[in-house]
Amino acid sequence: MNETSDWTQQQLTGIDESHLTAITIDKREIKVHQAVSEALLSLVHHAAQHGFELSIASGFRDFERQKMIWNNKYLGVRPILDINGDPLDAHSLAPLQRIHAILRWSALPGASRHHWGCDFDLYAKNLLPEGIQLQLEPWEYLQGHQAPFYEWLLTHAPQHGFFFPYAKDKGGVAVEPWHLSHQATSDKALATFNSQMLADILRLNPIEGNNEVLMHLDKIYTQYVSNITTS
Repeated sequence: MNETSDWTQQQLTGIDESHLTAITIDKREIKVHQAVSEALLSLVHHAAQHGFELSIASGFRDFERQKMIWNNKYLGVRPILDINGDPLDAHSLAPLQRIHAILRWSALPGASRHHWGCDFDLYAKNLLPEGIQLQLEPWEYLQGHQAPFYEWLLTHAPQHGFFFPYAKDKGGVAVEPWHLSHQATSDKALATFNSQMLADILRLNPIEGNNEVLMHLDKIYTQYVSNITTS
């Protein structure tokens, strides 16, 4: 698949990986969209020139991986966080409340931008304090150890074709200063994707809370999938 190829429903929803290729970053093989590998490696090299060891906290995730994250949160096995990053009691929330709480920080299976292979959660490995585990929380990037790297990305990521889709809180996904997206590739994916494609996949591959999700899917789509910071 090249940059001008059409996306398929299965690729967009994390079912099929035929749009991906493998590259090595930080001695680890990761799957990326074929049209993005050169730009991402260029960004890694540029960051290294400025003293940052760019590493991928999370890249491509298939539908099953996203489903496991979703189901564990819905069932209370993994924590659901409020907007301040504090844990919520999943069992105290009505189904629709629980769904919206999860969607602030975790995408619906089939609707994650990470299915596309052009979105990455980044950090500078050499800025991570010894003995500290990366949390992927806004304070790490806005005031904490990743702040110099984030400031560098704000200036230089666009030079390599990347942008921050969750740069602002627009009432959907919370601010994610670690989440970088390749604009040309993700723009085409989002323009091809729609809520009907998502509904088809969820009917074939049900998740926890599936009936409630399908009942409110159009609103979920406009609030959490298409509702991004565009540049």
